[in-house]
Amino acid sequence: MLTLKLITEETERVINGLEKKHFHGAKEAVEKAISYDKERRDSQTKLDAILAESKKYASVIGQLMKQGKKEEADAAKAEVAKLKAEAADMEVAKKKAEDELNAHLCTIPNIPYDEVPEGACAEDNWVVKSNLKECVVGQDTVGNWNTNPSNSEAKEPHWELAKKYNLIDFDLGVKITGAGFPVYVGQGARLQRALINFFLDEARKSGYTEIMPPTVVNAASGYGTGQLPDKEGQMYHCELDDLYLIPTAEVPVTNIYRDVILDEKQLPIKNCAYTQCFRREAGSYGKDVRGLNRLHEFSKIEIVRIDTPEHSAESHKEMLEHVEGLLQKLELPYRILRLCGGDQSFTSAICYDFEVYSEAQGRWLEVSSVSNFDTYQANRLKCRYRKAETKKTELCHTLNGSALALPRIVAAIIENNQTEQGIRMPKALVPYTGFEYITL
Repeated sequence: MLTLKLITEETERVINGLEKKHFHGAKEAVEKAISYDKERRDSQTKLDAILAESKKYASVIGQLMKQGKKEEADAAKAEVAKLKAEAADMEVAKKKAEDELNAHLCTIPNIPYDEVPEGACAEDNWVVKSNLKECVVGQDTVGNWNTNPSNSEAKEPHWELAKKYNLIDFDLGVKITGAGFPVYVGQGARLQRALINFFLDEARKSGYTEIMPPTVVNAASGYGTGQLPDKEGQMYHCELDDLYLIPTAEVPVTNIYRDVILDEKQLPIKNCAYTQCFRREAGSYGKDVRGLNRLHEFSKIEIVRIDTPEHSAESHKEMLEHVEGLLQKLELPYRILRLCGGDQSFTSAICYDFEVYSEAQGRWLEVSSVSNFDTYQANRLKCRYRKAETKKTELCHTLNGSALALPRIVAAIIENNQTEQGIRMPKALVPYTGFEYITL
């Protein structure tokens, strides 16, 4: 969440940032936070004064007792009892103000960086790079961009190919669990495993330490990275144990550093993790969710960094280069989008999406989001580092990104590589799959 220091010292910047993110009632939300903070500070000031007064009486009572002035001592004790009651009431008032402040701060999103473009929705995102020669890029928005490369021959969509080559059984998934839980079979399962190992190996080569975290987390972890409170009801909740199925490995891996003070020399920390991810995807329907396009359970490799404020922009750049390198090695047509303020997540300060083009579907499929959260998550996590020179503690910056999410990568690979011999595998994957073509 936003720090009170930022809200109180750079109020106009915060309001402007929230408006850029198209957050309704930005000014009112900031003013309310400042009001709650004033109540909290006023309560603390009054409490301190009461406790100071009570301490004075304590020394006076001792002197009166020594002097044998019992009635005066009893009167002083009565005043102390009265002050203790006032102090208890003030503690309650202070706690109430703190709780209201924290609850309110959780409703305020992160503010975007200056380089984040203005815009309300996905159509306003900037296309900053593509490996498609026929496409012009720059600061054009998605809405104004010629996004569809030429396609000279008809291609079958992945849900038809999955059935034809016996790669994925969607109906069996419905039988076992429900829609959005596919069963991978034979070469389809081997392709999944190949991609997981390929992505993990590439992360290791880039200096990431592999983590194997739990795929269920407690409420404190969900709160720490900003998934809770879950306003849109997208997390699966195990109510009996009050545990949540993770929507991404970002949650358990980043929470490793909750309530931790790191040494500056430890940063940047670079972790990666393969996990299953679970999302309810409430409200998703239509042709864009068919097949692998939007699942309730899927595999993903996540990269997470903890860094200093001074170096986090460089870390973000390196993460973007890492994800782009993966798509290049997979020989997929891709583009990189800088998200506008209105299309960013609640917690991010800046975010880039990677999309791959599906020839069969004639559209772009998002496969990765790479975000810098500035201090927003770290403030919730109480994740700090101790500066080498001053020994003072400061909030870290947290960053994460998909590297990569598998479902739409699988869809793009099998849709874009259809040949007379079968479905061709990218050269980088062959050592992992053990086959060059998926065949009948």
